Amino acid sequence: MPSVIRRSAGVLLLTALAGCSAGPAAPSGSAGAAPASTAVTGKGVHQPTANAAFDYQLGGAYPPPAGTRAVSRDRVEDPVPGVYNICYVNAFQSQPGDAVAWWKRKHPGLLLRDGAGAPVVDTDWNEPLLDISTGDKRRSLAGIIGGWIDSCAAAGFDAVEPDNLDSYERSDGRLTPADAVEFARLLTRRAHRQGLAVAQKNAADLLTRRARTGFDFAVVEECGSYQECPDFAGAYDNRVFDIEYRQKDFRKACRSWGGDLSITLRDREVRPAGEEGYVQRRC
Repeated sequence: MPSVIRRSAGVLLLTALAGCSAGPAAPSGSAGAAPASTAVTGKGVHQPTANAAFDYQLGGAYPPPAGTRAVSRDRVEDPVPGVYNICYVNAFQSQPGDAVAWWKRKHPGLLLRDGAGAPVVDTDWNEPLLDISTGDKRRSLAGIIGGWIDSCAAAGFDAVEPDNLDSYERSDGRLTPADAVEFARLLTRRAHRQGLAVAQKNAADLLTRRARTGFDFAVVEECGSYQECPDFAGAYDNRVFDIEYRQKDFRKACRSWGGDLSITLRDREVRPAGEEGYVQRRC
């Protein structure tokens, strides 16, 4: 599956300990941009529109490029006035670093363990997996992460992006797709009660279960590279925000889907504008 970008190190401890959107005030939105949302659905949430100019800002907040109509930011950041705001939450794994210590101290029983009792870790990002293997643990985790989702709504976000839906692929068989679906269902129900739409993040193999998960749209990484754009587009009526990290994949996605989907090229570190290595383009 596509690689999942993480938040910048500067917000990891705050994210773990605060559990709410309490970061610094974000810059004002792009000039003249209108929110990229449709009418309120039967669930009472605002859906994003298809092919809205999108910016992916997980590495730190900055003023979006002119014409931006949708932005994804970490939950400790403030939303951007005048655009469709998506709130990033690491919902199926812990953040690395000090956040791991927080989970071990506060909720050690909610980390997935191997046969020797050690946490099962996503070694690509040094993130322990959360244990969603039982109904009781899923409900306990939903209480914690649901509080973060509530804070996204209170801060003024329009939607939430729960990351690492596909953590079962890194669980050495200790978690199943069904576990992920049931936990996602708890999170989407919580978000919908708060008036938030919910994005499916990657995990194309779960598209056939979207009636159960309740997802409203998709945020995907490298669907052009992995040839998954048609699957997500069909499932979500083109309400798909795709982030590509290689020029050739970006060009390919734009040629095939640039008139239908929201496609953005970003550097893999999703650096803020002004930092060395920052890349941001759209079709």
